[in-house]
Amino acid sequence: MLAVLAPGQGAQTPGFLSPWLEVPGVEDRLSWLSAVSGVDLITHGTTSDADVIRDTAVAQPLLVAAGLVGAFAVFPRPDEAFEQVAVVAGHSVGEITAAAWVGVLSAEAAMVFVRERGDAMAAAATVTPTGMTAVLGGDRDEVLAAAAATGLTPANDNGAGQIVVAGTLEQLAAFAAAPPERARLRPLQVAGAFHTDHMAPAVAVLSRHARSISVHNPRTRLLSNADGTAIQDGAEFLRRLVAQVSAPVRWDLVMATMGDLGVTAVLEVPPAGTLTGLVRRALPGVETVALKTPDDLEAARDLVARHGSPDWAL
Repeated sequence: MLAVLAPGQGAQTPGFLSPWLEVPGVEDRLSWLSAVSGVDLITHGTTSDADVIRDTAVAQPLLVAAGLVGAFAVFPRPDEAFEQVAVVAGHSVGEITAAAWVGVLSAEAAMVFVRERGDAMAAAATVTPTGMTAVLGGDRDEVLAAAAATGLTPANDNGAGQIVVAGTLEQLAAFAAAPPERARLRPLQVAGAFHTDHMAPAVAVLSRHARSISVHNPRTRLLSNADGTAIQDGAEFLRRLVAQVSAPVRWDLVMATMGDLGVTAVLEVPPAGTLTGLVRRALPGVETVALKTPDDLEAARDLVARHGSPDWAL
C-alpha cells in the first residue's frame, strides 16, 4: 500500500528547484503557478537566498508549487495515479499540496489559497514577537508538561521523538532556561508561532476566502493533520485547512493511521526528506523514497510499480 506525502514549511533550501527545470513541462507549470499566485516561484526556487525563501509569504506558495510539479513528474496521468496511491497526506502547508493533488482544490485555487494563507500568517506574526523551538528526545509527557508550565503550545507533535513548541519569545526563553531532561532544543528560523492561538487573525481571513472556493471530494484517502483521520468530504477538508492554521499539527496521529492502514511504502514529494525521516523512525519496515531531485524519479517510479495497487477501497 502506497502513501504520498507533502512536506511543510522549513523543508525548502536555496536553489532546490534548479534541477527540476530540466524536466520537460516543469518550467511551464511553474510559470503558470507563478502567474496565478503572484509569486515568482522560479526565481525563489533557484536563485533566492535562505532569508528570502524563509519569508512565510514566499515559502508557502513555493512549497505547494514544488510538491505539485514533483507529483506530476511521477504521475503524469493523475487519473491513473489514484488506482495506485492509497493514502495522501501533507504536513501543515503540505496539506494544501495534498488537497490539490487529490482533487479537493484545483491547482489554481490552491495557489491563491496558499498565497492568502502565507500573507495572513505573516501579518498575524507581527502582532506579538513569537517563535517556535523543536524539542528532540526526552520523555514525551515531560516535554508536554514543561511546555504547559511555561504557557507554550505543542504546535507540531511529529512523533518519532520530536515535538515543536511555540509561543512568545519570553515563554520560549523560560522553557530553554529549564529544559526537559534528555531533550535537545533547536530554535526554528520561522516568523512566528504557527499552529497556535497567535494565528487566530489568519483563521478569520481564510474563513472569509473559503466561502468562495469550490471543492470536490478527494479521489483517494486524504488524512487530516487535526487527528490523523481520513476525510472523504471536500468541504470538511477545506474547513480543516482553515482551522489548522491555529491548531496543533498531529503528525504523530497521521503516521499512526498509516501504520493501522498497512502502508508499506511512502513517497515524499519535493522538497523531500523531512517526512521520510520521521516515517523511518516511527514506522520501521516501511520503504521510503524522498524525491529530492530528478535523479530520484527512477527510484520513485520503481516504488510505485512495486507498492501501488488498485486493490484497495475507501
